[in-house]
Amino acid sequence: MKNENQSPEKDLELTKAAQGPENEHSILEDIDMVNVEETLEKYDSESVMVENKGMVAHAITVMAVILSIFQLFLASPWGTIPAAQARAIHLGFVMALLFLNVPIAKKKDGTLVNFVPWNVLAAILSLGCNIYLYTRINPLAANGNVLSQTDYILFAALIVLVLVAGRRSLGWIMTILPILFVLYALFGRYLPGVLQHRGFTLQRIIKQLVPSAEGIYGIPLGTSCSTIFLFVLFGAFLSETGLSELFTNVSLAIAGDKDGGPAKVSIVASGLLGMINGSAAANVVTTGAFTIPLMKKLGYQNHFAGAVESVASTGGQIMPPVMGSAAFIMAEYLGVSYRQIIIYAIIPAVLYYVALWINVDLEAKRTGLKGFSKESLPKIKEEFKQRGHLVIPVITLIALLMMDYTASYACFISIIVLCVVSTFKKTTRMNLKSLVKALENGAKQGMSVAIATAVCGVIVGVVNLTGIGLQLSNVIIRAAHGNLFLTLLMTMIAVVVLGMGMPTSAAYIVAATVAVKAITALSIPLAAAHLFVLYYAALSAITPPVALASYAGAGIAGASPNKVGWTAVRIGLLAFFIPFLFVYSPQLMMLSGTWYEIIWATITGCIGCYCLGGAMIGYYKTNLRFYERIPLLAAAILLVSSGLVTDAIGIGILVIVWLLQFMRARKDKTQALPA
Repeated sequence: MKNENQSPEKDLELTKAAQGPENEHSILEDIDMVNVEETLEKYDSESVMVENKGMVAHAITVMAVILSIFQLFLASPWGTIPAAQARAIHLGFVMALLFLNVPIAKKKDGTLVNFVPWNVLAAILSLGCNIYLYTRINPLAANGNVLSQTDYILFAALIVLVLVAGRRSLGWIMTILPILFVLYALFGRYLPGVLQHRGFTLQRIIKQLVPSAEGIYGIPLGTSCSTIFLFVLFGAFLSETGLSELFTNVSLAIAGDKDGGPAKVSIVASGLLGMINGSAAANVVTTGAFTIPLMKKLGYQNHFAGAVESVASTGGQIMPPVMGSAAFIMAEYLGVSYRQIIIYAIIPAVLYYVALWINVDLEAKRTGLKGFSKESLPKIKEEFKQRGHLVIPVITLIALLMMDYTASYACFISIIVLCVVSTFKKTTRMNLKSLVKALENGAKQGMSVAIATAVCGVIVGVVNLTGIGLQLSNVIIRAAHGNLFLTLLMTMIAVVVLGMGMPTSAAYIVAATVAVKAITALSIPLAAAHLFVLYYAALSAITPPVALASYAGAGIAGASPNKVGWTAVRIGLLAFFIPFLFVYSPQLMMLSGTWYEIIWATITGCIGCYCLGGAMIGYYKTNLRFYERIPLLAAAILLVSSGLVTDAIGIGILVIVWLLQFMRARKDKTQALPA
């Protein structure tokens, strides 16, 4: 990889050399790609794992395979285990695997701190406590949920183990925050004003957090058990058969020869891969391993290359048909099918990627950055000949979701279809070894989401016990004086701050528990309020000062994390406005309006994205002057708002700017001609 001070001119010389006839081969052979596994461990805390050997390694494989098979059984028509008991088994195996795989700590120099005997003990205790809960669920239900002294001791140990596991996998914030909530439940009686409550004993808190369905074993963990884990497992199977390589090469073939080709490849690839990867940071590393070096090679500045990849990868979490893990939790909170979530999210997600594509296109035209020669790019026809059959399971999944089958059943059938169609070609065929590897990797990749939902269950349990969520919502409404825009703005800031350093699913759960009531109190539909929170939970991954996706992009690009973060905010600026748009314009979520109104709102929204991109980049047909950028920004705001009058004014402004640009471009061309 090149250093940050290398000139764009030098990069362009290398690009031209790569495009010459003597170099008509895959451009991936010309770049210095990063090591994906090493980079994941460096910038994505959820991917840091120890290398176990001997009996411990064999035990991990066995437990991981058992967990994955158990989850497949639950999703099958024959899986009839009661939800509470299924969640206990799910969390028990997840915690045991996490303690055995994730190190105690990671030093600044990258050294992993680990102590195998403690890991084994913690794994046994975690599994044992959950098995004990499994055996106690029915007796507790029969005796009115009266706990014995043994129950209190083991359930308290379970809470502590959950918090320790959260710290290992997700960092200190995922331990400190729930501890603060527990302390609030214990000592809230001594606080002044709206924060005060009557106070609860430690025994009452334990009873709320463990055996009840409102704590650790509540809706978030239930969603991980019933749905999220299966989609992670599906992604592991897809990776094992080579679909990610198909996505990568098809993205290169589609966008590689366009202006600013590698940046557009990043958008396409990140959108495709992000649909099966719930982690923004992991998506950045996976696709950024080749797109960021390609962008740098073409002449993009390091920080811009890292920012484009960060924004594109973050969008994968909100891009149907397979969104990030938080979307499945949202479906459970709303009590609707996942199909309905797809319908709500599709237009806002399209606007997100349209805006990003436009920004990259205008930046490339402004700086004169061209794409690669078609001869050096993969051929779509050849790629589909080799791996095209792997798309069948994805199509199956989408079809079943659209037919309103449950997400878990759709995923179960799609995994079976994948195992069958992978046998069509020798290069994608799965043998026993690769099957076991997919089952093991799926279990390992599902650990962090599962433990995040369990830790958030502590927070949700305390919020439900104390009623603090309603109180904080009232505080927000009063501070905003009942003004919707100010309420939304304060909620946005709160969600972004809560999301600092947290996975999207965790940030969404915490924010939804506290902030949604403030929005719905102002007569906003519940679905719009939840999607509003979900968007900002995802966007917190690129928002400084703590932006996990931006940090990952900066690490690959060799740029300043803060510079990458703020550039990502500028590139993805429209994404920060989109949630306001669908709250004010419910047509964009298909919550209201005729098909004509929905289509028109989408078209004008896309045109508005183009105006905003031009205003931010400073280029349209040629470089924009300040007196052109300001009205273009105004046109963007008018066009993405719903209403025929505002749309007409916005289009009128756009036409005027276009005419000014057209006349100046023709004048510049005339002056450039020889006398």
